[in-house]
Amino acid sequence: MTILQILWFVVIAVLFAGFLFFEGFDFGAGMATRLLANNDSERQTILRSIAPHWDGNEVWLITAGGAMFASFPLWYASLFSGYYILLFLTLIALIFRGVSFEFTAHAQNAFQRSLWLWTNFIGSVSAPFLLGMLLTSMMQGVPMDAQGNVWAGFFVVVNWLSVVGGLAVAYLSLIHGLHFISLKTKNSLHNRAINMADKLYWLVYPVLVIFALLAIFQTDFFTKHLITSLFIVILLVLATLLGHLAIHYGHNAYAFSASGLSLILVIAFIFNGIFPRVMVSNNGKHDLLISTASASSLTLEIMTGVLAVLLPIVLIYSAWSYWIQRKKFVDIK
Repeated sequence: MTILQILWFVVIAVLFAGFLFFEGFDFGAGMATRLLANNDSERQTILRSIAPHWDGNEVWLITAGGAMFASFPLWYASLFSGYYILLFLTLIALIFRGVSFEFTAHAQNAFQRSLWLWTNFIGSVSAPFLLGMLLTSMMQGVPMDAQGNVWAGFFVVVNWLSVVGGLAVAYLSLIHGLHFISLKTKNSLHNRAINMADKLYWLVYPVLVIFALLAIFQTDFFTKHLITSLFIVILLVLATLLGHLAIHYGHNAYAFSASGLSLILVIAFIFNGIFPRVMVSNNGKHDLLISTASASSLTLEIMTGVLAVLLPIVLIYSAWSYWIQRKKFVDIK
């Protein structure tokens, strides 16, 4: 492996982590339109709080896919062909969720508004759950041959580890979204978001314990990377505890940061565990490695130069957009 190959493996991990951090609270807010809000007015208040950001946040996922295609074309081909149906369903959920923002705003009657609000909710639940299933399914190894062809049958995609992983990502996104709502709203919606998040944390702990146990017995993460895997799991538990304590004592910004860190650590755990592989085979003989799945050195060098120029611009623009949209929304009765 070269330094550039490792760099782009890390960059792709960062892009997926960034997607879950930023789009995670959008998903959580979408879930909260039914789980927290009491009426259409409160639902639209929640949607208005994420309206300036949700489409920009989805760019993290698009960029992750593009970076994977350019830097690790064999990884892209194996993953996207093997998990075609799951990725297709994820894309459908993102598309319907995306159009629901516009159609809700331009609804001509109560039925249309309710229809698209429900569409937003279903898309907000489905997308993180399906993406979590995809990422955790490939942790335990998939049927593949020496050429990287993947045969991901139903029980390869749908199993205890992938379902619990999907639930963990969706549940952490909900809590992350509630923290965001507590930062962006006032009055009763703000207070109820804090109270709901405080109560929901008690279910996070058993989910994380079950996920860790399944990872121990159904993956090779703790045999190949024992110290780093344990370290990340401990950090994940600590981040969850800090988020719970922070929201319980009214430190909403700290709680938001901690829940976002929890989602980032899920990605860190997955990418740490599969390293130095990009796809894990179920027999260990046909693992797709970073060193063999990457593009040419020249391609990686050009991409690194582009990254060095564009990354600061994107980060500055993102920070500026959040700064100018920092006002709070009042729930209208």
